[in-house]
Amino acid sequence: MDYSALIAQRKNRFTELEHAIGDPDLFADPKRATETLREHRRLKDTLVIAEQLAATKRQLEENLELAKSDEPEFAEMAHAEIPFLEKEIPRLTSDLQYALLPADPNEDRDALIEIRAGAGGDEASLFAAELMRMYQRYAERRGWKSEHLESSPSEVGGFKEVILRVSGDEVFRYLKYESGVHRVQRVPATEAQGRVHTSTVTVAVLPEAEEVDVQLNPNDLRIEVCRSGGAGGQHVNRTESAVQVFHLPTGLYVRCEEGRSQGKNKEKALQIMRTKLYEMKQREASEQYSEHRRSLIGSGDRSEKIRTYNFPQSRVTDHRIGYTAHNLAALMDGDLFDVSAALQKEEMAALLAEATSTSR
Repeated sequence: MDYSALIAQRKNRFTELEHAIGDPDLFADPKRATETLREHRRLKDTLVIAEQLAATKRQLEENLELAKSDEPEFAEMAHAEIPFLEKEIPRLTSDLQYALLPADPNEDRDALIEIRAGAGGDEASLFAAELMRMYQRYAERRGWKSEHLESSPSEVGGFKEVILRVSGDEVFRYLKYESGVHRVQRVPATEAQGRVHTSTVTVAVLPEAEEVDVQLNPNDLRIEVCRSGGAGGQHVNRTESAVQVFHLPTGLYVRCEEGRSQGKNKEKALQIMRTKLYEMKQREASEQYSEHRRSLIGSGDRSEKIRTYNFPQSRVTDHRIGYTAHNLAALMDGDLFDVSAALQKEEMAALLAEATSTSR
């Protein structure tokens, strides 16, 4: 595929951003400055990859020609480099394809993962806990950091609801595909007759909001402090460290009680509220996505069934792209790389086709 038109567009836009960054007035608007600098960095990386790919292709052509040389030493050196260059070209091409995709401003962001038990009672709450661990292990494998923000434990050791914060490089880029209904089929430990039950857990992955994205008006908030619930000994019983935040215009509610510090819980609750409000804005904008892209990454709608985990057959199926694998144990231990790559590949192909057709 010829990407010259797309690269030319990026070069023109990069020049515009260079001029914008040189304007001192840009930084009078923190939100605009943040977005401009982020886009400038992304385009600079794209153009570097494009130049590396072009240079590697030129070098391969030169080496193929030199390998035919009558000078044995030159021919041998050129020939020895050819396998490396031939491997580099597909890798750089893939990197360039991804870099040329229409920019998603959220991909560089950290993310909040909300996991809620759905149909299935106790079994659903146990699977919610297992999904939480799966995402924590995936974060470890990617070199990210995961933080347990808030949870509502069930009586059987699972979670009715749990919220994780995951931070690192390009977190939302890889986790965005996880939003939707996750269905589990297996024999519960309490099932005496060995019958397979079906339970569901809903997952919502939210790009974490920055303060420049959502300004919280104090007049729109009602903040209450109260005693934490659950286990925790005397500290929990005596200290009003839990914080509840209500956003009056939307009716959104957040409660944080994981930390022992009221200040820390308030800070976390406000960050979760900011992220929820940002997600509402993003959901309204999602109507602009193509139908195919919505089918892949989802809209974040908790009613979309995206994946089935069949334990008796050790099978996982992603219904959006017809992906099936029989490595369920590895996947539950955080090996989401293959299914994530498959979803990304499908989305990349669709977006590149759209971008190429509109650039003509």
